[in-house]
Amino acid sequence: MSAPGTRDQDTQKWVDLLHQVAHHRDREAFRQIYDHFAPRIKAYAMNQGVSQQADELVQEVMTSVWRSADKYADSLASVSTWIFTITRNQRIDLLRKAGRMQAEIKVETEELWQIPSEDNTVSSIQQLSAQRHLSKSISELPEEQMIAVKKVYYEGKTHQEVAAELNIPLGTLKGRLRLSMQKLRVMLEAKEL
Repeated sequence: MSAPGTRDQDTQKWVDLLHQVAHHRDREAFRQIYDHFAPRIKAYAMNQGVSQQADELVQEVMTSVWRSADKYADSLASVSTWIFTITRNQRIDLLRKAGRMQAEIKVETEELWQIPSEDNTVSSIQQLSAQRHLSKSISELPEEQMIAVKKVYYEGKTHQEVAAELNIPLGTLKGRLRLSMQKLRVMLEAKEL
């Protein structure tokens, strides 16, 4: 466990280093940022199923950090949150470039928002916002699909239990869930979540 005030000092350290990169093109400051975040970005890539492009993702993200350091605003997010937002966007771009977007990105409601962050407060706010968008999107589904999604993913019931409860064939339930996931993916991509 870190000593009191250490977390604030660490947070300020990254802000200061990023400002050095933004205003003075300080290579040593950038090297410190790179050394800290590159392994975390690589681990994120491997956990998100793009392990073959992990090094490419690291390079794309860190190039964006170097070029866009002057756009960072510490009043809006921590440095880690800002960098992992860039990481998420670059990952999506890589998948689109590779033509594998549909094959690799699956909407899994339990894992949808797991972006690593070192700032729990900002992360919690972002997660709450994402959950609200997800809940709103689910409520916009056709009623049969919305009920199926809520029973399976929120109530934790098995497909067999839900099919029996709704008095529908198992295949019909699975079809509704598949259609709802496709619609949610489209809605969430439109909101860039």
